[in-house]
Amino acid sequence: MKLSKDDGNMTKVIGLTGGIASGKSTVSNMLRDRNIPIIDADLISRQIVEPGSPTLHEISKAFGCDVLKEDGTLDRKKLGNIVFSDKCKLEKLNEITHKRIGEEFVKRIEELKKDNKLIIVDAPLLIEAKMMDLVDEIWLVVVDEQVQIDRLMKRNNLSKEDAIKRIKSQMSLEEKKKYAHIIIDNNKNIHHLKEQVEYILKNVIGGLN
Repeated sequence: MKLSKDDGNMTKVIGLTGGIASGKSTVSNMLRDRNIPIIDADLISRQIVEPGSPTLHEISKAFGCDVLKEDGTLDRKKLGNIVFSDKCKLEKLNEITHKRIGEEFVKRIEELKKDNKLIIVDAPLLIEAKMMDLVDEIWLVVVDEQVQIDRLMKRNNLSKEDAIKRIKSQMSLEEKKKYAHIIIDNNKNIHHLKEQVEYILKNVIGGLN
């Protein structure tokens, strides 16, 4: 997955990432409110598994027809229970989906580069999927682990054990920090988060003018 290079193109591509329940989507929405184009990995991941798609066929073949609902759509909760309890199965799912998501990233980045100076690639597994070469910078949203656990339990109505299991299935935020150019702290309130985003945007946009 490689992007074409154009020395005359001043577009900056930012990879926005973070752990589950870290607040990455909140930051993404703040950027969207500023009319910055967002390429959303979660949205793409839903589009590529629509009924009749090659990806959904491959998933049902790998994990059984039980991961499909009666209407032929993917039962995400059931699939999640399977893969978040077994590292090998999670790796298998990622093997099926990451290549296709990456191909969509390349396609959409190239399209948006024509008319935009700043593009955000919102991807929770950007680093794990080794897609760092698709972006110019990585912005990482971080929270303390206990905050992450509490938020995930509340958001997804999970037990503490299940919340921890899902968090541990991903690369730790400490490990992700090694790849980040900018770290956004989401341990406090929405006002503090917004202040950081505004400060970062002024610096990025200022560098592009």
